[in-house]
Amino acid sequence: MKRILAACFLLLTVTADADAQSLPFDMSTERPVQEMPAPLPDQPAAGAEGSGPTDAQPSDAQPAQDIPAETESFRRYMLPSKDLNLAGEVDQAAWTVYLTAEQAASATTFNIGYQNAILVAPETSRLTVSINDVELADEALRSAEGPSDLNLTVPKGLLKPGANLLRLRATQRHRTDCTIQSTYELWSNISGERTYLNFDGRAPSLLSTIDDVRAVGVDDKGLTQFNLVAPGIERPSATVPLLRLSQGLATLANMPNQSVTIEASAPAKDLPGRLTVLVGTADELQPLLPALPAEAGSGPIATFVNDARSGGSVLVVSGPTWEAVSSAIESIVAPSDAAPDSRRDVIATQRWMAPDVPFLFSGANIRLSQLGLKSENFPGRRFRTQFNLAVPADFYANAYGEAVLLLDAAYAQSVLPGSHIDIYVNGNIASTVPISATGGGILRHLPINVTLRHFRPGVNTITIEAILNTGEDKACAPGSTAADTPRFALFDTTEFHMPDFARIAQLPNLSAVAGTGFPYGRATAPVPLFMDRLDSDTLSAAATFLARIASGSGHPVPIETVASPSLIGNRDAIFVGTLSQMPPTVFTQLNIAATNQTIWGGSETDGGDEAETQVAFDEWRDKLPGGALSVQVTALEDWLKRNFDISLNSLRLTPAPEPRFSPARDASLIIAQGASPEEHGTWTVVAGRTGRELKDAMLAVSARENWTQITGHVASYQPDAKTIQTVPVAGFELVPTLPPSFANYRLIAANWLSSNILSYALLLAALAVILGLATAALLTNLGRRG
Repeated sequence: MKRILAACFLLLTVTADADAQSLPFDMSTERPVQEMPAPLPDQPAAGAEGSGPTDAQPSDAQPAQDIPAETESFRRYMLPSKDLNLAGEVDQAAWTVYLTAEQAASATTFNIGYQNAILVAPETSRLTVSINDVELADEALRSAEGPSDLNLTVPKGLLKPGANLLRLRATQRHRTDCTIQSTYELWSNISGERTYLNFDGRAPSLLSTIDDVRAVGVDDKGLTQFNLVAPGIERPSATVPLLRLSQGLATLANMPNQSVTIEASAPAKDLPGRLTVLVGTADELQPLLPALPAEAGSGPIATFVNDARSGGSVLVVSGPTWEAVSSAIESIVAPSDAAPDSRRDVIATQRWMAPDVPFLFSGANIRLSQLGLKSENFPGRRFRTQFNLAVPADFYANAYGEAVLLLDAAYAQSVLPGSHIDIYVNGNIASTVPISATGGGILRHLPINVTLRHFRPGVNTITIEAILNTGEDKACAPGSTAADTPRFALFDTTEFHMPDFARIAQLPNLSAVAGTGFPYGRATAPVPLFMDRLDSDTLSAAATFLARIASGSGHPVPIETVASPSLIGNRDAIFVGTLSQMPPTVFTQLNIAATNQTIWGGSETDGGDEAETQVAFDEWRDKLPGGALSVQVTALEDWLKRNFDISLNSLRLTPAPEPRFSPARDASLIIAQGASPEEHGTWTVVAGRTGRELKDAMLAVSARENWTQITGHVASYQPDAKTIQTVPVAGFELVPTLPPSFANYRLIAANWLSSNILSYALLLAALAVILGLATAALLTNLGRRG
């Protein structure tokens, strides 16, 4: 009996197992088949060793692979620089950020990371944040001990596709001190790494149209980089199209700190502030992008493709041949082309400094309200605000010209004599107006002369600063730093009057290249470009330099590559490469020491030993007869320069000889400019010690804070100190840029004679002699003769 029961139990068990195995073949609708979800990254697949049941299983409606996409967020960094420093008792910054339609609709929060000085009084100091003139926050500054975050909810509909205006304003008061000097101790530092818009999911990070190039944005250091990936990088026919594409992208994005790299391989990961552009024929790009659109094999295309490998959008510029690729590039670049003689009304700066800066080509009156400033009442001790104006590359009024600021302002009865209003141009003091009356006053169109000697081609910053002394500040009673009674007011009806100025170009002049891309931005024919080799480093440096010129001029510059300077003639040209590979002709024309062709920082006039050499010269001068007299002459020259702005060079009839330049040993890049062999063109050289240093240094110099420092005849970059050293122009040529006119020639003569005092004096003496002789001749023919 027991054996029969055991056999029955065994039979039932086998039958149950067979039924269980037949379940997957049941196709009834009562119990649908479920696919095994794909494993999450870094997790074992089902059935693998070590896998087992878990409590957190995905539901039928949401597969496991969709969970990361739901929870992952996208950050869009907002600062156009690594950090933003708001200093003094009142300071603000405004700029625009370009957003795609997807980003404008899906932004959730705006995070601002900041830290303020420990001396900032939190009870009376505020940080105000607004987007598109809608205030999002007005918070106390309470982050003295370390960085903190201000997380703001973005209201629905506040952001819009395209440009969005951001404004940060800090009002800061000192905890205890009431002196003017104490206002320099007040600051709030906004962190680029911690200031960003936050989006849900990765969808807002994807780009779809060519206009979305403007939405590439910046990384956490305020940098923008275009990574051009061209497998055919060494193909000579690809060089000009790649460089033209670099200029077109830079002009379209117009970011303050943008650079270009050209390489044969693609980056592994999509990063903020970087756009990968795949450029080449369909056959060249297919191994890099399996999802390459099929249209690339039949015609030119320029479109965004979502790249699963890098996790972002890549811009594909392709076609069946390089002729088709060039046609695709033109579809991107052509809309930003402009005629060389076209006039711009503004320089586009709103991506880092809103509003755009107006361009002044002649005399004009501009109100502060037209420059983005509003009337303001100020209760503190040092009021400071600024506005921007631009002048063309052929601006020539630095020796005699004066603008006039017609100031509309008021000051309270408490302001004491000894207070003053200062005007700065590009950080240099240009005028000072003392406040000598007591009892307060209203200034209505008070004329303040502003010297034009500190103006330079491109954007110029004019700062108005009021230093206010009061009896209350001398007493400095407890709580007086928090007083909010206005002491000074600046009205937006204040006008800046720019007079007519001379228009003629000066060459060499690197500030014109940096400011407006001159003379290359006015080229009517392709500009010759010489490169010592067609490798990634040299092409990247050339692309970044040309991108900077295109941004300054407002449009791409036509170029052609040349293999030898003999093919250039006397045209304007650009040379890019390592200094050791530069043609000897370039050294001669740019007055660079020949020893540097093989040894960077040669011993002939090595900049690194300049201080030691000067000491040795001084010692020998003191030892030789007449040394004391030479010291006195030098002292006299310093006194004349300090008190009357007159140098001995201005007393010369001919320019001083240009000293031969040799880079310092710690320099990794030089940018130099000089005349062509017959002095009918301008040659500009961008050279580094090695190809790698050339590329890296050019990327660093392209940052706005460095690029605006390029001026004079030679500029060199020291990577250790991260500074730009410049060599001023000893002698320059004047190059006409306008049709002849008596009015312009009169202004040119006025500025030239103001720069050449001895020539002016000799001319006056000659005119006096001529007048005397004419008078004597006239008198001899008058009256009765005996």
